[in-house]
Amino acid sequence: GFTTMSEKLTPEGLTAFLNEYLTPMTEILLAREGTLDKYMGDAIMAFWGAPIVQKDHAVRAALAALDMLAKLDEMKKRLAAEGKPVLDIGIGLNSGLMRVGFMGSARMRSYTVLGDNVNLGSRLEGTNKNYGTHLIVSETTYQAARSAVFGRWLDAVRVKGKREPVNIYELMGRLEPGGMPPAHMKKVIDVFEAGMGHYRARQWDQAEASFQATIKLRGADPPSLIYLERIAHFRQEPPPHDWD
Repeated sequence: GFTTMSEKLTPEGLTAFLNEYLTPMTEILLAREGTLDKYMGDAIMAFWGAPIVQKDHAVRAALAALDMLAKLDEMKKRLAAEGKPVLDIGIGLNSGLMRVGFMGSARMRSYTVLGDNVNLGSRLEGTNKNYGTHLIVSETTYQAARSAVFGRWLDAVRVKGKREPVNIYELMGRLEPGGMPPAHMKKVIDVFEAGMGHYRARQWDQAEASFQATIKLRGADPPSLIYLERIAHFRQEPPPHDWD
């Protein structure tokens, strides 16, 4: 909602508001030793693993993202109390080989990353709007960060520019000291993923029951609502036999 928000603020007010948001987010990024690439309006682009090699780059990125969402919750309460616009964000993470270095023109260059894996991270950020989520990561990132964080398989999607579907995960929190999600969240994930199994098998009644149970456990769960809508559609118009 940045565009709508910006139209309601003066240029000075917008600048102050953006700085108020970008400052703590940047501090989190730097605390996790990420490389700030650039600001793009209200967006932050960053990467890990260069110029200094970080074997745990995916973990650092995942923890930074979770820290940002925690900070955002704090900011929302304060902004609401001050009568300021309420922020919401989407984060996308992907891991893989990328071209990194100083790029640009003969006169001006900036240190940045390029490549398909960079583009996928950007696509995943935008995909949050389709699922009502805040933090979507690729399977590559999820598997590399599973020692520290937990989440759930959300879908297989064909992002723009790619023919093969990509498995995407919603990152939901940090693992507890014993290496497990909190008990309540583990129950949520187990019920939701059971629903996903039924959904893929076209067992609409069982899938519907699982997604409704997930909503009941969490109080609200946008991805479950999305799947309930899909189920209602597929009951009227069943998917083809080669449905993927």
